[in-house]
Amino acid sequence: MPTYRPRVVDRELEDRMQYAGAVLMEGPKACGKTATAERVATTTFRLDTDDGARALVDAAPEALLGAAPPVLFDEWQVAPKLWNLVRREVDDLGGAPGTFVLTGSATPVDDAQRHTGAGRYSMLRMRPMSLFETGVSTGQVSLSKLFDGDFTPSLDPGVTVPALVDCIVSGGWPSLIDAPLRVAQQWVRDYLRTIVEVDMPQMGVRRDPETLRRLLASVARGTGTDMSAQAIATDIAGADRSIQRDTVAGYLDVLNRLMITEDVPAWSPHMRSTTQLRKTPTRFMTDPSLSVAALGVGPEQLLLDLNATGFHFEGLAVRDLRVYAQPLGGRLSHWRDNNQHKVDIIITLDDGRWGALEVKMNPSAVDTAAASLLRFQDKVDTAKTGAPAFLGVLTTRSAALRRGDGVYVLPIASLGP
Repeated sequence: MPTYRPRVVDRELEDRMQYAGAVLMEGPKACGKTATAERVATTTFRLDTDDGARALVDAAPEALLGAAPPVLFDEWQVAPKLWNLVRREVDDLGGAPGTFVLTGSATPVDDAQRHTGAGRYSMLRMRPMSLFETGVSTGQVSLSKLFDGDFTPSLDPGVTVPALVDCIVSGGWPSLIDAPLRVAQQWVRDYLRTIVEVDMPQMGVRRDPETLRRLLASVARGTGTDMSAQAIATDIAGADRSIQRDTVAGYLDVLNRLMITEDVPAWSPHMRSTTQLRKTPTRFMTDPSLSVAALGVGPEQLLLDLNATGFHFEGLAVRDLRVYAQPLGGRLSHWRDNNQHKVDIIITLDDGRWGALEVKMNPSAVDTAAASLLRFQDKVDTAKTGAPAFLGVLTTRSAALRRGDGVYVLPIASLGP
């Protein structure tokens, strides 16, 4: 078996098992949920491959629920009745913590017969590996410490732009950590093919695979934008076909339930000006490798068009920041007003602290990005929202430092939890 690489979510899982009767770990297929959950489980049932276990869900669920705890039900959504069975068992055991772990790579359609699970389940999201988890980032700049005002400058980590482009192409999939780049590219293409030909049809999508491939390519072209369902429908249709907006909206919902896409909602703070804010979320694929694979491009094409590659670099940053922010109770959002002044990423913690980041692949754009952040700060009514814990520009080749104007310059290959 390959050596397990520690994940940021490891501590979260351990903590939640100290108080929750059942922990639900959700994330896209192949992001490492099973390997992580098995580290805390005594008994494992793989519902997607174990015919006997699936049969017992109906015939004798007590044989599954009574196994030596903690019990892991891997890909639980294959047997949806497990949700209520586990919930009831947690009740019968008086809420005994750490009894069950459920992992899932798809969110079932809402079912009136399925209890919400409130008070029984703790929900935990898992994503592909960050640069820190794969060993690319040094982690010398801690997101947690940035919120605490604890920052130590550090040298350029030495990760080149071509190396970061390779990270975008291969993604954060545990299976690909040591794989050659061309093998990784084929793996991601096969992953998307499975989404189109197997997973989406299993979720009720009835459409030819070519249309669904065009859908994924359109979503990839819109990475980091607020591209609407209507715009995607127009993009897919072209001159030789038609597709309805509502149909596309249904497809986007399925991609979200498969955890292939994840929106970044708009941030709505108290503002000093009356300029109207835009409230449309921006959309990213859960890993930047999916976007470039959907577009059929590789490192050579990405290096020839770094302006376009900047959107995929932003997707890389969003993936990593979600991983680092989650243990802090952090949520990502974006900000944009009707004058087209925007901030790429706002991270807000449960205690109200917040920080703002611009993402710039080209370090020469740092000055412009820093000025934009300072203008943005002036527009926020900090008397009501509070002053930002930090303003920063996330970039590539640079030392990690704090500028004279207070804005941090943060190389993505130095960032960690």
